[in-house]
Amino acid sequence: GSAGPLSPPAAASKWVRLNVGGTYFVSTRQTLCREPKSFLCRLCCQDGPELGSDKDETGAYLIDRDPTYFGPILNYLRHGKLIINKELAEEGVLEEAEFYNIASLVRLVKERIRDNENRTSQGPVKHVYRVLQCQEEELTQMVSTMSDGWKFEQLISIGSSYNYGNEDQAEFLCVVSRELNNSTNGIVKEPSEKAKILQERGSRM
Repeated sequence: GSAGPLSPPAAASKWVRLNVGGTYFVSTRQTLCREPKSFLCRLCCQDGPELGSDKDETGAYLIDRDPTYFGPILNYLRHGKLIINKELAEEGVLEEAEFYNIASLVRLVKERIRDNENRTSQGPVKHVYRVLQCQEEELTQMVSTMSDGWKFEQLISIGSSYNYGNEDQAEFLCVVSRELNNSTNGIVKEPSEKAKILQERGSRM
């Protein structure tokens, strides 16, 4: 037989097996070395004594981390996008991104967590409702002059309960609402003096 160690064929060394917490992942050296400062790059590209990397019996690098969160890490190295399944906690991915020392990913996950906190920290959205009473002809004007933040909720026809002179106009109650946490200056422009009087009269009843 021939003496001396056989160097592995190039193809074999291109692929890297990782055993992350008992789950196998296969990737290429090129992918794993996308972030030069990362733990994964040091692990498989500078396979030196400094890391003292352990391999299991299959030759896979042993990494004692949670495999659940390794998927998004590996995928990020593959295509540069942060994709996290709904059931995974961003904090878990952040933890791993920090462990593997992938700075750009740490930044991305932190941004994502911050966005989510902004979305949820407002707590339950409170709404302010207003009921405006107006006549048929004033409806379009009122809806079109509603200021920002106010949303048209409902229109209730209350028949023609008030008779001005001979004109018998249909009256409506117009319900509008807005979220409290947007801006505090959402003022509904009242459609007309007449509607205001009606509104007051209605509220006294």
